[in-house]
Amino acid sequence: MVFQAAAWKTTNAAVVFQAAALLLGYPDRDWPRRPRTVRETVAELPGPEIQLLLSFCDRAEREDPLAVAARYVATFDRSRRRCLYLTYYTDGDTRRRGAALARIKSVYRTHGWLPPDDELPDFLPLMLEFAARTPEPGTALLTDHRAAIEVLRYALEAHRSPYAALLQAVCRCLPGQAPASREEALRLTRTGPPAEAVGLDAREPFPAQSRPRPNDEGARR
Repeated sequence: MVFQAAAWKTTNAAVVFQAAALLLGYPDRDWPRRPRTVRETVAELPGPEIQLLLSFCDRAEREDPLAVAARYVATFDRSRRRCLYLTYYTDGDTRRRGAALARIKSVYRTHGWLPPDDELPDFLPLMLEFAARTPEPGTALLTDHRAAIEVLRYALEAHRSPYAALLQAVCRCLPGQAPASREEALRLTRTGPPAEAVGLDAREPFPAQSRPRPNDEGARR
């Protein structure tokens, strides 16, 4: 019975990670089918993390796709407090960040997974997809960056963002003890992003993509 429970938890976590990866990606032309696909896939599964996914999908399916895209940009691209690039929370604008990104990429390569070249390896949806496809190393990688994930969760909750439900679902699936407070999560990320800038490639947490880029004023919020 213990083995069966553990197996269920592993399977459920992989489903949650894949669903969150889809729903945390930029809502482009295929967006309307993403929440619908997630809802149809997870609807019969048990667990509070599944209910969190379903609550997000129910809201997303009722909203205009253009409004969803605008909110995505306002939530993630215009505030460094809600950045989806996890090493930014632990290494910020320092030379250490390049090494941290290289370590993540090395884990991907070791397990035969090749993410797209136009995205940084610490992009949370990428890390979640990796964890869904390769649960043991992927979950370990997410756990290594749990403090950053929890800081993002707290920020989304404070922002009253519907995306907070997705982070809550992910955090419920991570092993071990969660930080007891936002302050503890921040402490675990080594007091937040340092300020030692080393050039555009290292300091820019928002790589060039097909979606709108944040302006300087918005990024300071």
